[in-house]
Amino acid sequence: MSISVHNYAGTEEKSKAFHYSQAVKVGNIVKTSGQGGWDDSGDVVPDLKKQVELAFLNVEKALKAVDPSLSWKSVYAVRSFHISLDESADYVIENFRKFTPDRRPVFTCVEIRKLGIEGMQVEIEVEALIES
Repeated sequence: MSISVHNYAGTEEKSKAFHYSQAVKVGNIVKTSGQGGWDDSGDVVPDLKKQVELAFLNVEKALKAVDPSLSWKSVYAVRSFHISLDESADYVIENFRKFTPDRRPVFTCVEIRKLGIEGMQVEIEVEALIES
């Protein structure tokens, strides 16, 4: 079984600086790194609601970097990390309903003290299946 690593446009600098990839494909399974609320230039936006929305969009970009057919419809497991769960949980649930209206992936949600990039308030990582 082979392993391939993938990044999407705008994440190459962070990938090199921190020595990691946005997604990895192992067989027909794809796992993403934690995706945050950064814009196309890689800057974390200050607004929490927008951060959550961008994190969901960045998950999709990471999936599509592996296989253009992948999307949130392929996701079966989600882990989210929050600086303040009380402030961000509703936004995450709102985006779950928007991005996975017909599917309910398994979900682990954790509140932590700090995330890896300054200003980031939410980070989302997923596992997805490439169906043959």
